[in-house]
Amino acid sequence: MKVLVAIKRVVDFNVKIRVRSDGSGVDTAGVKMSMNPFDEIAVEEAVRLKEAGTVSEIIAVSIGPAQCKDTLRTALAMGADQGIHIETEADLEPLAIAKILQDTAHKEDPDMIFLGKQAIDDDANQTAQMLAALLNWGQGTFASHIDFTEGAAQVVREIDGGLETIKLNLPCVISTDLRLNEPRYASLPNIMKAKKKPIQTVALEDLGLDTTPHLNVLAVEEPAQRKAGQILSSVQDLADKIKEAV
Repeated sequence: MKVLVAIKRVVDFNVKIRVRSDGSGVDTAGVKMSMNPFDEIAVEEAVRLKEAGTVSEIIAVSIGPAQCKDTLRTALAMGADQGIHIETEADLEPLAIAKILQDTAHKEDPDMIFLGKQAIDDDANQTAQMLAALLNWGQGTFASHIDFTEGAAQVVREIDGGLETIKLNLPCVISTDLRLNEPRYASLPNIMKAKKKPIQTVALEDLGLDTTPHLNVLAVEEPAQRKAGQILSSVQDLADKIKEAV
């Protein structure tokens, strides 16, 4: 079984975000970048399935500038077999990403596509759903557990009311949630091996896809500073403060 895993290069989750002085977006100059944490979970799950003998090949795909190759090398060091880099400097919306992944899926013919449920930079949580619709494949979003039977995937997914278990015929699209697994750290030998694994680079323009943005960002602002709290001496004081606020 062949698995395609989509990964995104984002500002590292430990970095304090800074907004550009002109309010046009997030300042990424000199900022540490890394793989989106939810995508790390997707890569880890694919690697575990390969180790269990369920998956035979893992292809990692990243869309973005030349530096995305570093992110792909991380996925290769974790256990992916090869990488595909769709190179572009444009900031792409989820629908455009879904179209690119659809095109890649048609060329690679995977049995399953893994994605993180959302990226921590835009928090859109749309790409997996849009991709499944474009491919007309079944989808299991927010997966916290995955089992495989012959020709099908049983997915336990996180929902507002608890957990839901669904069965998906292959091929399918699955987006991963935090509780699915804990990603491994790539060992030094695997990091060295990853340097020899192939990465195919394709210019976005060569795909002939319409990735025209449909949204215009008017301004980006930092959240307001939180006000200092107060220590109250009694429940009655708390009740009085709540009345004042209302």
